[in-house]
Amino acid sequence: MSAARPFTPLRTLAALAALPLLLTACGYGSESTDDDQRTGVAADAEKLSADEVRIGYFPNLTHATALVGVQEGLFQKELGGTTIKASTFNAGPSEIEALNSGSIDIGWIGPSPAINGYTKADGKNLRIIGGSASGGVKLVVNPDKIKSEDDLKGKKIATPQLGNTQDVAFLNWIAEQGWKVDAQSGKGDVSVVRSDNKVTPDAYKSGSIDGAWVPEPTASKLVADGAKVLLDESDLWPDKKFVITNIIVSQKFLKEHPDVVEAVLRGSVETNKWINANPEEAKASANKALEKLSGKALPDEVIDPAWKSITFLDDPLASTLDTEAEHAVKAGLLEQPNLKGIYDLAPLNKVLKAEGEAEVDDAGLGTE
Repeated sequence: MSAARPFTPLRTLAALAALPLLLTACGYGSESTDDDQRTGVAADAEKLSADEVRIGYFPNLTHATALVGVQEGLFQKELGGTTIKASTFNAGPSEIEALNSGSIDIGWIGPSPAINGYTKADGKNLRIIGGSASGGVKLVVNPDKIKSEDDLKGKKIATPQLGNTQDVAFLNWIAEQGWKVDAQSGKGDVSVVRSDNKVTPDAYKSGSIDGAWVPEPTASKLVADGAKVLLDESDLWPDKKFVITNIIVSQKFLKEHPDVVEAVLRGSVETNKWINANPEEAKASANKALEKLSGKALPDEVIDPAWKSITFLDDPLASTLDTEAEHAVKAGLLEQPNLKGIYDLAPLNKVLKAEGEAEVDDAGLGTE
């Protein structure tokens, strides 16, 4: 089998059929639970233009910026007297629905649901305002059955959901190897089995799948159960970076409360800075937050390798979102969407400039 080839840059995409296929990336945790973590507000703290900001994210390591930022009070510090109301979700579509209905104002979410949410609303509901994480996705396999990439042919490999971020990436990778798979059914030279991340480890242990293309911590949980890493998706991308988590905001909230949005972005930038400067403390903080939300902390043999494979950053890596959308088009899961205007990075770049950091680029998909 040939070595993995880097993805090529693409043109801006142009119009979408309403396919509810691009779903979420990850998932341990419960469906839309209200965690109400409004704590640490000083009595004399001055409010911004809103009394509260409602944020949403997944109880998942790839959303650790939100987990740690809330846990350590780093968002609240920037918000002053404006309080945080945090809710967690277990699927991208439900988080987009919450944003559309006004139940949340700002969310951490994967690229595919952001694309789908934006295009289904004709570009009128959300903007991507920042990045949060890159990486943390691996192809892990049963080493007794699969020794090399060539051995994947004829095997059953799980992805989280039809059309989700990892499903699209795996279908694209299969096509680059010259194999044929029907995207809808998953049948072909490789059998693509859509399996919720919460049940994939049991499916692996039972032998009903031979491996999985999944995000962390599911990948490391499978490794703890005896699987081996065959491929890290980061190795397929230029500079080994690709977006796995974005920050989105309701356009209405962005227009009405730009000061609150800017404060949340400052909190995100400060949180990522703290995570990268204190990786062990940050890992412990994220695990403590996961324990609160799901009732169970991740064991060391799972969280340690998972944490190392995720990069926390402010850049939304816009060109890679464009590429991921093109992969969905090539797989036949999506007609070419018009992503122009999906980004508004002006608030983030204002924050980064104040911090003395380099501005980030919207890959031609910004509001101007």
